[in-house]
Amino acid sequence: MSAQASKNQETEPQTPVGNVAEMRTGRMNTVGVPAEKSKNFALTAKRLARRMGRETWLVLLILLMAVSSVALIVSGPRILGHATDIIFDGLLQGNGNGGIDFGRLHRTLELAIGVYLLSYVLAYGQSFLLAGVVQRTMFKMRRDVEAKIHRLPLSYIDKYSRGDLLSRVTNDIDNIAQSLQQSLSQLVLSLLTIVGVIFMMFTVSVVLALIALTVIPLSLWTMSIIAKRSRAKFIAQWQYTGQLNGLVEEAFTGHAIVKVFGRQQEVEERFKNLNDELFEAANSAQFISGAIQPATMFLGNLNYVAIAVVGGIRVATGTMSLGDVQAFVQYSRQFTQPLTQAASMANVLQSGVASAERVFELLDAEEQSADVGSIDLSPTIGRVEFDKVTFSYDPDRPLITDLSFVAEPGTTVAIVGPTGAGKTTLVNLIMRFYELNGGQIVLDNRNIAEMPRQELRSKIGMVLQDTWLFNGTIRENIAYGNPGASEEQIRTAAKATFVDRFVQTLPDGYDTILTGESGAVSAGEKQLLTIARAFLADPAILILDEATSSVDTRTEVLIQKAMNALRKERTSFVIAHRLSTIQDADIILVMENGSIVEQGSHEALLAAHGAYYRLYQSQFSAPVTDLG
Repeated sequence: MSAQASKNQETEPQTPVGNVAEMRTGRMNTVGVPAEKSKNFALTAKRLARRMGRETWLVLLILLMAVSSVALIVSGPRILGHATDIIFDGLLQGNGNGGIDFGRLHRTLELAIGVYLLSYVLAYGQSFLLAGVVQRTMFKMRRDVEAKIHRLPLSYIDKYSRGDLLSRVTNDIDNIAQSLQQSLSQLVLSLLTIVGVIFMMFTVSVVLALIALTVIPLSLWTMSIIAKRSRAKFIAQWQYTGQLNGLVEEAFTGHAIVKVFGRQQEVEERFKNLNDELFEAANSAQFISGAIQPATMFLGNLNYVAIAVVGGIRVATGTMSLGDVQAFVQYSRQFTQPLTQAASMANVLQSGVASAERVFELLDAEEQSADVGSIDLSPTIGRVEFDKVTFSYDPDRPLITDLSFVAEPGTTVAIVGPTGAGKTTLVNLIMRFYELNGGQIVLDNRNIAEMPRQELRSKIGMVLQDTWLFNGTIRENIAYGNPGASEEQIRTAAKATFVDRFVQTLPDGYDTILTGESGAVSAGEKQLLTIARAFLADPAILILDEATSSVDTRTEVLIQKAMNALRKERTSFVIAHRLSTIQDADIILVMENGSIVEQGSHEALLAAHGAYYRLYQSQFSAPVTDLG
C-alpha cells in the first residue's frame, strides 16, 4: 500500500492554510481552524497497538504476568472469606469460648499474604517490562519521523508552519509516550481484573453477581457519552498547541523585523487569540473527561449499597455464609474500582490518541518520488537544457509554461524579470526541489528526473540572498562545502573570494566562533563566506540568487569579484534585480509570468527596445513616478 493510499484510509488530510506565494516561501499564517471531530480513534489506537506488538514475545510475557497477577489478586477475597468463616464458625461452635482453629486460621492468612505479595511482584514486573516496550516504541517512532522528514518533498514542508511540524515531532510524541506510560498498564490490569472478578462473583453467588453486573452497561454508556464529547476537544487542544508553537517560533525568529515595523501589538493579539483558544480547548477537554471518574464512582456506590442489602438478607435467611458475603463485598469493590480506574485513564488515552493521529498524519504524507537512476562517476560538462518545461505550485494557477532554452557549458545565464515572474522557481527546478508537471530538464544529456538527487545536488553550488552560517568557527563554515578539505584548500578558497583579508583582522582569525546571528562579521562578510563555501565545493553548476541585493556598493564590488572568480569555467545561473551586475552575462533571459519573453546579450537586448530595455530604463533612466 502506498503512503498516499494509507493516508486516505487512515486519516483525513489536513487542508493547509495559505496561498501559493506563501507555499513558495515557506512562510505561512499559522492560525487555522481545528478539526471538529476525531479522524479515526479506533484505527489510530490499532496502529499504536501494532507498533507495540512488534516485540511479540515480550508483549505475551507481559500479558501472562498481568493475567497471573490478576488471578492471584481476585483469589484473595475468597481466601479472606474462608478466614472469616473459620472465625465465625469457631465462635458459634465454642459459644464464644475459644472454639477458633487458630492453626487453620494462620495458614489461611499466610496464604492470603503470599498471594497478595506474589501478585504485587508480578504486577510490578509487567509494569516495568511494559515501560520498556513503550519507550522503545517511542524511540522507533521518533526515528521513523526523523527519516520521514528527510523523504518529504519541499512542497509539503512549505505547506505547514515550522512550529506545527516541530510540535508533531516533539510535543505530540512526548504526549503519546506519557499517555501510554500512564494509562496502558492500568487499563490492562483493570480490564483483566473486571473479567476475573466477574468470574469469581458468579462462583460465590449468581444473584449478587447479576446485581453487580448492572453497573457495567450504565458505566460504559456514561463513559461513551463523555468520551465522545471530550475527543474533539483533545484534537483541538493539540492542534492549537502546534499553531501556537508555530507563531512563537516565527515571532522569535523575526523578532527584529516585528520591532522595526511596529507589529508587536498585532503579534501579541494573535498570540492572545491562539492562547485563549488553546485554553478553552484544553480546559473543556479536561473538564468534560474529568466527569467520567465521579460518574462511575457514583454508579459503583449505588451498586455497593444494593449488594450489601441483598447480601445481608441472604445471610439472615441462611442461604449464604458470612464469609461469602464478605468476599462478595470485596469483589464488588474490586469490580467498581477497575471501572473507575479505566474511566480515569480515558482522558489520558484520548489525549495520547489525538497526538498519535497528528504524528501518523505526518508519517502517511506522500513522499518525494524515489530515485530511479544510478550514480554516474563521469565528469560533468555542465550543459543544461530546459525542454518544454511546465510547472505550477497550484494546478489552478499556471506559473511556468512550455519553457525551453539551453545553457552551454561554462556560460553565465542571467535571469531577470519582475517579482513573481518565476526566476527563483526556475533554479529550484534545477535542484529538483520540486518535480515538473511537464517537459524535462537535461544535464549533460541526462534527464535530471532520472538522476539520484544526491548526485544532482553534489554537482550544483548555490549562493542565496539569505546567508546561512552555522554554529562553529569560520574555518568550519567554509569547510561545510567540502568537509574533507585541507587547511591549504580552505585558505585558497578564502583568498580567492576575498574572505582572507577580513578574517586576518579578527583576533581569532579562522578560529573565530560564529553563530546564526553572529555579530562578529557583517552582512557582506557573511555573503563572502557563503561564496567561499561554494568555491571550496567546486561545483560544475553554480546558482547565484540575488547574492548582492542586501549589501552596500563597496561590498557589492568585492562580492561581484568573488562571484566572477567562482563563475570561471562553470555553467552559472544568476538571478538579479540589479541589472548592472549581469551585463557581462553570456545570455540574459527575461522572464514574465513564467515564460521567457526575450533572450540575448546585454547589448542586443537594449538594442531590441523590448522588455529588458524597459527594465533597464526603469533602473537607470526613468524618473520615479506615482503609480497610484
